[in-house]
Amino acid sequence: MENAEKEMPEDRFERIGTTYYKIVRQPNAAGELSERRLPWSIEAIRQDYGKDFLANIPKYDGFCCVPAHIGYNTVVGTFLNRYASISHRPRPGEWPTIAALVRHIFGDQYELGLDYLQLLYTKPLQKLPILLLVSEERNTGKSTFLNFLKALFEANVTFNTNESLLISQARLRSA
Repeated sequence: MENAEKEMPEDRFERIGTTYYKIVRQPNAAGELSERRLPWSIEAIRQDYGKDFLANIPKYDGFCCVPAHIGYNTVVGTFLNRYASISHRPRPGEWPTIAALVRHIFGDQYELGLDYLQLLYTKPLQKLPILLLVSEERNTGKSTFLNFLKALFEANVTFNTNESLLISQARLRSA
């Protein structure tokens, strides 16, 4: 067997419950790559890598979602955590741009805004009021603040638009 054939492939797989997944970095319209798990057949893995490869694939009983930014665990017990680790940690220093953004969004409620952000980071399981940014005016900072939250919490942020809420409502009615 050739040396190249003996090396472990760069492709990564996991078995969650009884389903195998290939971990890929899928490009989006913005040219960014996001990690995704695609169902992959055991037959395709055997054909591509041989039957002995299967024994080295990590196995989990299922998925869980345990939010944490401090003390994050990828695996909780025998379950794979769907909540994603974030790539940065806060550190002391000046942050005038972020402070200006928070002051602009929260206005007189600036301290409340800082508390809200701190709780989102330090205690992601704490129940907090839903923050709605509503204005018919353009260029008020709503999208900028949402993009800031996406940069801060990365894959753990989703944007719900009026359209997505209407689609969800329609699905509930038809169920």
